[in-house]
Amino acid sequence: MKTNRRWMLWLAVWLVLFTPASSLSAQGRAPVDVLTLKGIVDPLAAQYIVQGINAAEMDEAQCLVLQLDTPGGSMDAMRDIVQAILNASVPVVVYVAPSGARAGSAGVFITLAANIAVMAPGTNIGAAHPVGMTGEITGTMNEKVTNDAAAYARAIAEQRGRNADWAEKSVRESVSVTAQDALDKHIVDLIADSLPDLLQRIDGETVTTADGPHTLHTAHAPVQPMPMSLAQQLLHLLINPNVAYLLFTLGIWAIIAEFYHPGAIIPGVSGVISLILAFVAFGNLPINWGGIALIVLAIVLFILDIKVTGYVLSIGGVISFVLGSLMLFSPATPPSPTMPALAVSPWIITGTTIFIAGFFLFALSLGLHAQRSAPLSGVQTLVGAGGVAVTDLAPEGSVQVRSELWSATSHDGSLIPKGRRIKVVSVSGLHLTVAPDAQALPRHGD
Repeated sequence: MKTNRRWMLWLAVWLVLFTPASSLSAQGRAPVDVLTLKGIVDPLAAQYIVQGINAAEMDEAQCLVLQLDTPGGSMDAMRDIVQAILNASVPVVVYVAPSGARAGSAGVFITLAANIAVMAPGTNIGAAHPVGMTGEITGTMNEKVTNDAAAYARAIAEQRGRNADWAEKSVRESVSVTAQDALDKHIVDLIADSLPDLLQRIDGETVTTADGPHTLHTAHAPVQPMPMSLAQQLLHLLINPNVAYLLFTLGIWAIIAEFYHPGAIIPGVSGVISLILAFVAFGNLPINWGGIALIVLAIVLFILDIKVTGYVLSIGGVISFVLGSLMLFSPATPPSPTMPALAVSPWIITGTTIFIAGFFLFALSLGLHAQRSAPLSGVQTLVGAGGVAVTDLAPEGSVQVRSELWSATSHDGSLIPKGRRIKVVSVSGLHLTVAPDAQALPRHGD
């Protein structure tokens, strides 16, 4: 018994002497939770960040690091995120990273709201001037929206002790600065090369949250990444104008293909899935239903043009498709102070239009060619064929055409004697209308 205790004592001493200090210090230390947001600030992103803040509070984390790279986003989503950060009981660090990332438009407000704002080298922040869904807001609306956004940016900066004049200028003049300029102008607090570097740099800092001051011990704290779930990643990908547009158009073409080839199943199923995903995206985007109506009209015109002669409907379809694509995310939507211009890429619109127009013009050309070409099989191929009267046609009788006997009628009711060469004028079912072949002489001996 004494021997066992002696071994346990030596083991404890060995662990104390030879276990790295960093490992000992990390044991029992609260974690650093890390969120990552890349792309547009939308309602899904706001939900993800708010849930992350709540989880960090429940974990009693040292702090929450939000790694940010965004061109901007929804005003409502941005306000939800800013409110959650300002009212969080856990310290929130916004880290604009990696190199090449930006905190544009709505990202400016989120960065200003952080307890500690950090940027990686080679990043930039700014350009928070209000824009509408299709570009610059003008007139009285521009003044109202700009004043509101400028006051909001100044209020956040003042609360966090940052450069309020620059925050307002970012909104009113759409200025943007590099990481080093942001540090010099007291817009952000640090420049860090990486997340480990950031955690070393903020270790020992004291910040004030909604429930009072907190001293950070992050140097050796365990890092706990909190990525979006698979469902959130999928939805965040879908809430993209280009992706939603492609899903919508591909879904419609797949459904049309199923109608033209009933029972193929794969086009129909894939089309329905694409349309459902497209409408999920539309539910989270500022959709203009007039644009959708124009795209549907274009498809109807393309289909109808296959049935009629000429290219007029296809030309109308091209115009309607391009207008619908350009308007899909724009005119019916009110302006947003932080949302970048939402529109489908001109390259995608051009490529899709050329493909669709080319496909239908090709199909139309084949249809016209088929209408003008002589039939290659069936009784209609007998029109113009030569033969011989087997009986007198007065005006009805029998003829031999292509070694087969046919019931026939003289085309003008006149007598065609037996043995006379004839030519088929028309076919009705299995009955021929014939006329004497003026270029052929009667067969002798008949």
